[in-house]
Amino acid sequence: MADWLIRNAELVSEGRRFGADLRVRGQRIEQIGAGLAAHANERVFDASGLWLLPGMIDDHVHFREPGYTAKADIASESRAAVAGGVTSFFEMPNTRPATLSQALLEDKYAIAARTSLANYAFYFGASNGNLDAIRALDPRKVPGVKVFLCESTGDLCVSDPAALDGVFRDSPVTVLVHCEDARTVHANLDRAKARYGDAIPIARHPEIRSRQACFESTRWAVATARRHGTRLHVLHVSTADELALFEPGPIAGKQVTAETCVHFLRWCDADYATLGGKIKCNPAIKAAADRAALTRALADTRIDILATDHAPHLASEKANPYVRCPSGIPLIQFALQAALECVFRGDLTLERLVEAYAHAPAVRFAVTDRGFLREGYFADLVLVNPAQPQTVHREQILSKCGWSPFEGDTFRTSIAATFVNGNLVAREGTLLHAAPGLRLTFNR
Repeated sequence: MADWLIRNAELVSEGRRFGADLRVRGQRIEQIGAGLAAHANERVFDASGLWLLPGMIDDHVHFREPGYTAKADIASESRAAVAGGVTSFFEMPNTRPATLSQALLEDKYAIAARTSLANYAFYFGASNGNLDAIRALDPRKVPGVKVFLCESTGDLCVSDPAALDGVFRDSPVTVLVHCEDARTVHANLDRAKARYGDAIPIARHPEIRSRQACFESTRWAVATARRHGTRLHVLHVSTADELALFEPGPIAGKQVTAETCVHFLRWCDADYATLGGKIKCNPAIKAAADRAALTRALADTRIDILATDHAPHLASEKANPYVRCPSGIPLIQFALQAALECVFRGDLTLERLVEAYAHAPAVRFAVTDRGFLREGYFADLVLVNPAQPQTVHREQILSKCGWSPFEGDTFRTSIAATFVNGNLVAREGTLLHAAPGLRLTFNR
């Protein structure tokens, strides 16, 4: 493993942009300063003209292993992640089997230890019958418990009111919620089937997975968390309506936090006309006014975290008619570049974007020594070229599903290099031989 001196970069961390050099020794950042002299045993990376950012901590991915490995697996999706500047991921429990026991959780960690290029953590799943297993979780090893309040991919949904109340009351770790009201969604779908039969237009998706379904579910979750004192994280907020339920301000000390995702900042309901099932996801991408409100809320910290909800399906599945078209989008390889477009448009500052995708998840989940450019922290780094545009072509795609909704799009940036734990794992879109990532730990 080489030691590195990254020279002449523009560093962005903790609200600052400044020119400096950064020294990597082993797995960690040893020194940050101006005019650092190279040591005899160091490799030098000239980062002139590049932004040096903390690697993205994506707190919301679906890598499909075990059970759905025709679509994706931890090996393939971690490679797509690091190529795009994502150095750590938290993966969801709706695999097959669902991650509802400690043994199944450790099985996933064992797979990642062998195959993941990125650092990794796995959420525990909540069901109607595993409250005792949730109570026994070790907060230093598990980032959170995922609760589905409505079905999405798979059948992991907590429908028993007593079980739900127990999870909110007793979980020793953060409770994460997919907030859509199942009764509202089912009623909307029944009405659509009565009107359209088997030919429901994809443009009806935001009416079926409606803003009412999102708001009512999120309002219930926030109220329940307030009642029990639960540390709650609301995933993939998709509507302007929900924003009134959250407060702006520093993430440290917040009981209830919120996340939105890259696709909600990029597309709106008008894009179903061209992208169709490719952008079908749960909750649905909604109106342009929602997109604008979510972007403002991310900018002013009402929404705390930006994630991907990376969720691959096969292209053949996404080409199916509405009812048989699965929800989920492969996003992780180009998510950072897509988010940076908001910076170029003036909707977000670069400093706030870095806070939302790296600092905030590190603080919310108490990730040990990651998420910042600090001496002594792990060297999880991404170098971005702000002057080298990239057009997305299919042959560049590393996700196992083999397609991307970004195909044909041109971003104003490119990912020049990614370091994970001090290892240079990707450069200019090419993966390099590197050690596997590490299991994330939590200071709680």
